[in-house]
Amino acid sequence: MTGGPPHEKNLLCIGIGLTAGVFGGLIGLGGGIIMVPLLAGLVGMAQCRAHGTSLAVLIFTGLSGAVTYGLHGQVNWPAALALALPAVLTAPAGARLADRLPDWKLKRAFGVFLILCCLLLLFKPLVSGLPGLIDSRAALAALAATGALTGFLSGLMGVGGGTIMVPAMILLAGFSQHTAQGTALMVMVPAGAVGAFTHWRLGNVDHISLLCLAPGIVAGAYIGGSAAQIIPDDPLRWLFVAVATYMGWRYLRAIKPDNTCDTGKQEPGR
Repeated sequence: MTGGPPHEKNLLCIGIGLTAGVFGGLIGLGGGIIMVPLLAGLVGMAQCRAHGTSLAVLIFTGLSGAVTYGLHGQVNWPAALALALPAVLTAPAGARLADRLPDWKLKRAFGVFLILCCLLLLFKPLVSGLPGLIDSRAALAALAATGALTGFLSGLMGVGGGTIMVPAMILLAGFSQHTAQGTALMVMVPAGAVGAFTHWRLGNVDHISLLCLAPGIVAGAYIGGSAAQIIPDDPLRWLFVAVATYMGWRYLRAIKPDNTCDTGKQEPGR
């Protein structure tokens, strides 16, 4: 697809954004773990450019989703602050590491991350509705540590980090599923913006693809979120886990090439 006509690539990006938005809306994710493999596999983007472009797109998803949840009172602002402050500090470090890693190492790291996300999704029904495990003051400290980890992984992997933040808020603070998702979407905006800005400065954001992906993922998230009200959650989650596990396995088998993310860079030590 890399050598195809520009209009075909743009239409494909619109479709990828729509697909990621629908699946993300259906299972309560930002869509990055769907978008990154499709951008790399179908559009032919270098791996870290797919990460940077995905992270930039997720700002729009987070903003639109956070406004919707916020209007329903489903954003916990103290928790959002506790998560976002460390996340914006660590996201640039993750983005810079993604830029330095050879393409094959970044692919394998993303494969590990995909499988981790699948495990978290499998345990999602078990943590929903549980009371918080620790008191509120300790919970905020634990959420701050979660935010630091999430910000780093967000910048590194090009994802919003909801698969980590949502279970943490449910387990540690006893939040409802909707409040946890709304708060995670709010955190996604500043953390994603800082990480995406770092990727942009490093030349890892495809501007044309970004413009095509953004409307698709916002529309898809609305469609998926609406459909989630009538479609059972379990079959969708199992379908996603099966597909993502397969993609993760494929990424883990990435062969070591001679080039890194940017064609002019060499692998460290070479």
